[in-house]
Amino acid sequence: MLRTIASIFLMISMLTSQAQSDDLSGLTQRLDKTKDVKGLQQLAESFSHLADTRKTEWLPYYYAALCNARIGWLYQNDGEQIEPYANKGDEQIQKALSLLDTTRQKKELSEVYCVLSMINRAKVFINPMTYGRRYGPAATRYIQLAKTVNPDNPRALYLDGWEKYYTPKMWGGDKAKAKEILLAARQKFDNQTDGDAAGPHWGRQEVEDLLAKK
Repeated sequence: MLRTIASIFLMISMLTSQAQSDDLSGLTQRLDKTKDVKGLQQLAESFSHLADTRKTEWLPYYYAALCNARIGWLYQNDGEQIEPYANKGDEQIQKALSLLDTTRQKKELSEVYCVLSMINRAKVFINPMTYGRRYGPAATRYIQLAKTVNPDNPRALYLDGWEKYYTPKMWGGDKAKAKEILLAARQKFDNQTDGDAAGPHWGRQEVEDLLAKK
């Protein structure tokens, strides 16, 4: 009897774990297709709720932060809208960072650094004249850290290429160099094998969109 009860509890635990994994995979699939502020707001809330039920896992916090970072980027021409999303995203990605073993989980750490770069760049968008010197170098530093801990991370290369492309030439921007970096990012994406469907995999379309620019 006790063995039967134990088996039932084990089965329930396995089913619950699978359902939670499916929830995360489903949300990331929605994120792959979501490009507008309203949709990202809804997803940020959904990832945040999921994080509340999976407090020891970094990915739900990571994705909630990524959604808020993307909202900040979408509002880059309307800086007054950005601050609450940047601040919330910063809080969420710091939580994700706190859940990593930074000496062992180098690939995961690289992904967190990418989002930290995006959040700091979003803070620049609030008011470039006021915040550029404060947050711009931080955004660059996190890109370099992401590349250092995982040189094969195509998202780190995408962000590096984006920065080179959009930075004015007088401040170190270089569109030709940006293209080289973005082509390297594309190659990294091509070389990747299928991994965890819920793991970070965004960026390929962003690379292609930027390469298509003149």
